[in-house]
Amino acid sequence: MERGKMAEAESLETAAEHERILREIESTDTACIGPTLRSVYDGEEHGRFMEKLETRIRNHDREIEKMCNFHYQGFVDSITELLKVRGEAQKLKNQVTDTNRKLQHEGKELVIAMEELKQCRLQQRNISATVDKLMLCLPVLEMYSKLRDQMKTKRHYPALKTLEHLEHTYLPQVSHYRFCKVMVDNIPKLREEIKDVSMSDLKDFLESIRKHSDKIGETAMKQAQQQRNLDNIILQQPRIGSKRKSKKDAYTIFDAEIESTSPKSEQDSGILDVEDEEDDEEGARETFENYYRKQRRKQARLVLQPPSNMHETLDGYRKYFNQIVGFFVVEDHILHTTQGLVNRAYIDELWEMALSKTIAALRTHSSYCSDPNLVLDLKNLIVLFADTLQVYGFPVNQLFDMLLEIRDQYSETLLKKWSGIFRNILDSDNYSPIPVTSEEMYKKVIGQFPFQDSELEKQPFPKKFPFSEFVPKVYNQIKEFIYACLKFSEDLHLSSTEVDDMIRKSTNLLLTRTLSNSLQNVIKRKNIGLTELVQIIINTTHLEKSCKYLEEFITNITNVLPETVHTTKLYGTTTFKDARHAAEEEIYTNLNQKIDQFLQLADYDWMTGDLGNKASDYLVDLIAFLRSTFAVFTHLPVSDSFFYFVCHIQECFLKIKVGERYLFLL
Repeated sequence: MERGKMAEAESLETAAEHERILREIESTDTACIGPTLRSVYDGEEHGRFMEKLETRIRNHDREIEKMCNFHYQGFVDSITELLKVRGEAQKLKNQVTDTNRKLQHEGKELVIAMEELKQCRLQQRNISATVDKLMLCLPVLEMYSKLRDQMKTKRHYPALKTLEHLEHTYLPQVSHYRFCKVMVDNIPKLREEIKDVSMSDLKDFLESIRKHSDKIGETAMKQAQQQRNLDNIILQQPRIGSKRKSKKDAYTIFDAEIESTSPKSEQDSGILDVEDEEDDEEGARETFENYYRKQRRKQARLVLQPPSNMHETLDGYRKYFNQIVGFFVVEDHILHTTQGLVNRAYIDELWEMALSKTIAALRTHSSYCSDPNLVLDLKNLIVLFADTLQVYGFPVNQLFDMLLEIRDQYSETLLKKWSGIFRNILDSDNYSPIPVTSEEMYKKVIGQFPFQDSELEKQPFPKKFPFSEFVPKVYNQIKEFIYACLKFSEDLHLSSTEVDDMIRKSTNLLLTRTLSNSLQNVIKRKNIGLTELVQIIINTTHLEKSCKYLEEFITNITNVLPETVHTTKLYGTTTFKDARHAAEEEIYTNLNQKIDQFLQLADYDWMTGDLGNKASDYLVDLIAFLRSTFAVFTHLPVSDSFFYFVCHIQECFLKIKVGERYLFLL
């Protein structure tokens, strides 16, 4: 009984302990339930505790279920529906599996075909790779074959270019092939052979261009002349729809002509490419450059050496210019078609040397020219020479400056020429008024000389102009001189004011020096008569009046008004006045001498007693002489010289010499 009670008491204690442990498990954090669970395993009622725990779990599950049924009924319904769908999903899975099995069975043939396609693609890729490798090798083989052909045909300079492309472009791409090694081993031998032949042909090329330089220069200057003529034609046409060719177009024409005229052959053209193909061999490059430049400098010295008789004919100057132009056209062509053989600094240095020597030679030889036509032709040739070289970019300002020096020489030669022309005109003149018998002759003289006289126009034919023939001739020759001066100023790039100033200064020299000296020489002749002197006075009077027409003539051809600042005036009025005064003085001197000669014939008998009414013979002759002389003076203006002449007559009559004493007659 007691054991039963003790067992019951222990059972109650155990149940209470288990209850406590369950409460601790429910209320304690999960991380701290280790000691609590250990106390369960330390006891002997482990099985009962598990039963107790199961019971508690079921109670909680029932509570959870109740709570879920209350709060999560919709979720439960969804789960129920999901369970129903699971069956349908299983059916779908079975259908998909069956379909996949059928698809696998049907796709076996496709897989086999794809494997075959894969093999074909692999073969195609291998074939493409093989073709690519062959394509890399094929240009090498073609270039090498081309190189061998060029060597066989002795086209060494194209072969050199082919060799460089083969060595630097093609062989590096296929250098791992054995056949390339054979090519690489042959390249130095081929290059050395080409180098030797290149030097030999370069010498031939230098000799060839030396021989053909004059022909090249002649062609270039002809092209420049044709271009200038074309430009002049275009300038004369209306500006609408017209356009001048630029220097670039002219350069293209020259360059094309040089291509056809140059002595270069296809092999010669390779000489100019040597420098381009020898970039990796500086030694060979410098050898070609130095040799070429040295030889060309020697050729330049020969070209710039003018012949000793160059000044005698225009052809001598033309040949000299052709050689210089040809030399520098070739140099310019080489500069623009090659790299390294020549450069701009080298050509500029060569041109500076050539320009100084050319100008010195022209100064020396042009000073020997005494023919103004030759000087004018030389000027035109120098302008053409300068224009041709200017197209190629060479500075030619010094040549135009030198032409201004030659202009002064040209003026001197013109003055010498016109001195002879004036002398011939004055010597051949009859010093008598120009007679005209018809209207046609009258208009012809008026057309040659600007003369207006209303009284003379009213007179019937035949009639006479007051001046002699040398007046219209001298007037026209002055105009011809002005035209000659104008011709030299063409194409010198001078302004209208500069041209006008040049013409006026030269014309003043013609009037004040050349024409004045010619008139003075005529006036001072020993055998010149009184009638000629009187006619010279009349002629110079009309020439003096024509000076304003010469001013207008110069203004019309230069388009520079006389009122323009710094415009030079013509000194023709002073020239003709001086000539007229000299003629008057000569008349006065000659008349005085003639009067003295008449009076020296006087012989009086102072002791006679017979005084007749008849004058002495010498006096009768003197009066007749004076009457004829004064008749000539009717067309002359009154001047102091004639007043002094009358005074001289009076003094001569007042003084008559008797022995050593003078008797004054009152």
